[in-house]
Amino acid sequence: MVIKHSPLGPVAALALLAASFPAAAEQLSGSALIHFVSGKRVYLATPFGGEFPLNYKASGVVTGDGSALGLGRFLAPRETGKWWVQDENLCQQWPTWYDGQPSCFQITRTGDRSLDWVRDDGRTGKARIEG
Repeated sequence: MVIKHSPLGPVAALALLAASFPAAAEQLSGSALIHFVSGKRVYLATPFGGEFPLNYKASGVVTGDGSALGLGRFLAPRETGKWWVQDENLCQQWPTWYDGQPSCFQITRTGDRSLDWVRDDGRTGKARIEG
């Protein structure tokens, strides 16, 4: 792409050009992963088109609420657990969900507010993040 004389100036033109290309995917770990999720709400995309919100508090508490998705028929729709980062993984443990067993995820940032995840059992998904 050739940038001719821009009325915006060279710095603004380069910033505009950079913004037109999506950010490269980046697998997060350690403090970068903590910073990415701490104090944020992550909305997991569900196979049925809805979103499942998880609120990652800076204190290490995570809350999930699937009541809007009608999950009360299958499991406790709301639960509060704990989250932590271990090496390259975001881990969480719930009192009853997943039989109370911890599960860990590799998180790849795919944009400023988007991510892909791979759970330690191989399951994958997409999510958006706010906060």
